Amino acid sequence: MPSLSLHVTDTLASIQPSSWDALVGGQPLLSHAFLHALHETGCASPKTGWAPRYLLLRQADALVGAMPLYLKAHSYGEYVFDWSWADAYRRHGQRYYPKLLAAIPFTPATGPRLLAASKQARQRLLEGALSLVAEERLSSLHILFPDADDAAQCAAAGLLMRDSLQFHWQNPGYRDFADFLSTLNHDKRKKIRQERRRLNEAGVSFRRLTGAEISASEWAFFYRCYGNTYRQHGSTPYLSLPFFERIGATMPGNVVVVIGSRHGKPVCAALDVFDRGTLWGRYWGATSHVPGMHFEACYYQAIEFCIEHRIGLFEGGAQGVHKLARGFLPVTTRSAHAIADPDFAQAIEAFVTRERTDVAQTVDELERASPFRQGEAAGGSALGGPDDARDA
Repeated sequence: MPSLSLHVTDTLASIQPSSWDALVGGQPLLSHAFLHALHETGCASPKTGWAPRYLLLRQADALVGAMPLYLKAHSYGEYVFDWSWADAYRRHGQRYYPKLLAAIPFTPATGPRLLAASKQARQRLLEGALSLVAEERLSSLHILFPDADDAAQCAAAGLLMRDSLQFHWQNPGYRDFADFLSTLNHDKRKKIRQERRRLNEAGVSFRRLTGAEISASEWAFFYRCYGNTYRQHGSTPYLSLPFFERIGATMPGNVVVVIGSRHGKPVCAALDVFDRGTLWGRYWGATSHVPGMHFEACYYQAIEFCIEHRIGLFEGGAQGVHKLARGFLPVTTRSAHAIADPDFAQAIEAFVTRERTDVAQTVDELERASPFRQGEAAGGSALGGPDDARDA
């Protein structure tokens, strides 16, 4: 058989979308359309501190593996925070940036990072990424949110494994939103019903749009809301309106926009990405404040969408302990790190070991505060429970 060979490219333009997408198993956030849109619209580019260094594994002319790699000039848009590591390098007169990063830009979603079918091919990709660190004299390699197989392969190769925390909602086959609510304990169920009722009384209603249903004016309104969220936090949006319009056109079967209106006037919007098995909550914003509107637009509308489309998992994004009260449960996510300097590697290994214990304790505490009724998992259906009447 022809031998495997590694190549590095700074663009996906020369790669057939079908060849790339065959490697990612249909995952929309890793698709050629999504990643290429980030690059072509300038959102993830050398100018913004994301210089693509895609690692390609070929067998003869066939693409049999790939790794989405970036030279990073900062740590923004990653959701695994290493600012303290960079500061320690600076204080010791060493350079932390640029570093090498394997990730989906601006997207804390778990999935494959060593994109190949065989363990051997994945190992070649990992070795190739480590070789790039050495050849370009970089400080480190960081592989963010790998799936279980890739995380195990990274650990076996000696990379430092770091734990983080997210909150995910699971759908065991709910019939409708009321069926989901019935599995929550009395206080949580009552609070959600009150939030939804008060929004209705305030004249706020919602509609969900997918694909071609999303007009140019609705994309523009969503982007206005998205930008407001960043400005309210004193920062600049990572993504542009052309990026959102582009994914709306190139992957219409994977995006859903929620528009909230008050007395017929749009006041908020949220964007989610989905496939047949998972929905990823991504961005939201509003032009005015209405209590409870964030929870409805970002969580309850997405949960209803998952139930209607039989989607089993809703990843709510990074952080957010407030999600627990709304039916999301804590999940440990992983990242893998190779630090070139042996002294810093030893110090960071001690740090992530302590941090892993802290994350595990936090997960245990949060699990004890489960929003579900006693004896319910996340969540067996218990429609018509004995205390439902008290929530009316």
